[in-house]
Amino acid sequence: MLAIDKDDAIVNCLATGTGAKWIGGWKDLTEYPTDIPVIFRSMSQRKTVAICKKQNRNYYYIDTGYIGNLEKRKNWHRIVKNGMQHTNVLYNLPAERFNKLASNKSYLPFTGWKKTGKNILIVTPSEKPCKFYGIDRTAWVNDTIQELKKHTDRPIIIRDKGLRRERIGSNNIYKQFVADDIYAVVTYNSIAATEAIGFGIPCFTLAPNAADTFCLKDLSKIENPLYEDEHKVVKWQHWLAYCQYTPEEMQTGIAMKLIRENNLL
Repeated sequence: MLAIDKDDAIVNCLATGTGAKWIGGWKDLTEYPTDIPVIFRSMSQRKTVAICKKQNRNYYYIDTGYIGNLEKRKNWHRIVKNGMQHTNVLYNLPAERFNKLASNKSYLPFTGWKKTGKNILIVTPSEKPCKFYGIDRTAWVNDTIQELKKHTDRPIIIRDKGLRRERIGSNNIYKQFVADDIYAVVTYNSIAATEAIGFGIPCFTLAPNAADTFCLKDLSKIENPLYEDEHKVVKWQHWLAYCQYTPEEMQTGIAMKLIRENNLL
């Protein structure tokens, strides 16, 4: 295993747990056999992703976890093999891991679909995914609003990602779901999709993400969103808990053990 960015504390955790060798950056990958995987973090590593795809080299991408990160310290981090977010849902994983994660977070367990909301919430993409996917944030927001107005008269609320300290506490998205009486969420590929679905609010997404199975992409169906089988949503949450890990789990090797044992993609 190879690893990029020795100054990154989270990459350091997984590098320790896998015994990875540090390299300077994506250019150094040309010096190593392509059957050796590489670990890195951040969507700013576009060139690393590009060369891995060109070399057909496996990589493990680290980023923010899908659920449970409303505390000041970001405790959960996703590790995705050959992608930015997990997309291959497994519905046969045990509930214990999710239940432990959600034990003191009453907003996390799915309790059914909420169908009485009034407003649409657009969660805008931040700079890094915009650069990674080659989209213009302002144009995306304007185009999305214009398309929605063709198919609904519902009020539209915009939520920008902003700084992390602005997205936890009293301004967390779960509180906004309730305070603003949200009917549906529209986003590009934000983790807001997993948060909305888990809270029982339908979502529309326009790029691959971990909630894809439960989200429509056609905004003309905004008044007829997908309300997938509730049992499937619960099992999906169990799977999400297996796709994210604490720094301690990375260091001890538990994270990679779970990834390999369950073939998490």
